[in-house]
Parts: sequence; structure tokens; C-alpha cells
Amino acid sequence: MTKHDKHKDEKKEIKIKDGSEGQKPETTNVNDGKTEIEKYKKEIEVLKDTLLRKVAEFENYKKRTEGEISNYLKYASEHIIKQLIPVYDDFSRSLDSIEKGETKDFETLKKGIELVFGKFEKVLKNEGLKEMDVIGKEFDVNLCDALLQVPKEDVKPHTVLDVVEKGYFLKDKVIKHAKVLVSAEVPKEEEKKEDKND
Repeated sequence: MTKHDKHKDEKKEIKIKDGSEGQKPETTNVNDGKTEIEKYKKEIEVLKDTLLRKVAEFENYKKRTEGEISNYLKYASEHIIKQLIPVYDDFSRSLDSIEKGETKDFETLKKGIELVFGKFEKVLKNEGLKEMDVIGKEFDVNLCDALLQVPKEDVKPHTVLDVVEKGYFLKDKVIKHAKVLVSAEVPKEEEKKEDKND
């Protein structure tokens, strides 16, 4: 083997080590990059369009829901009003009857008013209205407003003695506190004497 042959073999080895033998050199095609960019641009446009449609759908949903809630609140009392109309009509007929002089008998008038009151009470009870029962019970600030404390010897202090205005529950919620008179401790004789001396 000559020096020249040895040099050829070394060149071959280098080519094999590079991995360049049998492979074509990589070339980037500028057109491929442009088409890929165009593809991404189109995808972005589709996504933008989808996003805009979703935003518009949500805005429409929001407006529709707000309209429904507004209508619900506007007509929320419809159910109770429908039940109260017959009571209103009965009161109206009663007043007309009194004004025309058709109802001269007090007992007849009383019975008519009791019937109308019964209808009215039934409507309220059906809706969940309950009257508070607080007389004789310990004063509860969550249910009652104390208007006056009255000293009583035979009653435990802080007991509800009388109801000036009734209180009401709507189902389990207090909607009107009862206005009440509450018992207080009777002042002792010594305290009374000191008060008189002052």
C-alpha cells in the first residue's frame, strides 16, 4: 500500500464518520416555511372566529338571562295577587252594599267581614305566614321589640306580658318583630326609700 492509497482510505473514513456518505445535504425550502406560516395564520383566524362567536353567544345568553330574571322579579307577586283578588272583590262588594244601604243589620255585616277575613287569613297561611306566640314566654330580642318594662311581683323578670303589635314568621324567617310589654324586677323597699330621699 502506497502513501497515496493510505491517504484515500483516511478520506473515506472521515466521510463515514461525518455521516455524509450516502445522504443528501439538508436544504430548507423557503416555500415550505411560507405555507406553514399561512397554515398557522388560517388556524389563528378560525380560532379568533370561534372565540368571537362564543363571546357573542355568551352576551346573548347574559341578556336573555337578565331579561328572564327581570321578568321574574317584575311578576314575582303574581301568584299571591291572584289569590288576594277574590278577597279584594269581597271587600269591595261589602263596601258597595254598605254604601247602598243594603246592609243595615250589624250582625249581617259582622258575619260578612268574618267570612272575608277567613278567606284572607287562609291565603296568608297557605303562603307560610304564622303569627308569633310570645305571651308568657321569656323575652327574645330576635323575635320581639320591647316597648316598655313593667315591674311585676308575680311574674319572672324579662317575661312578655302583653303584645301591642303582633309579630309574624314567613315559613321560618321573622318578617315582623312583635312589639311587646316586658316584666321587670320590682324595686326593693330600700331602693324605693333611697329614691324618695333623693
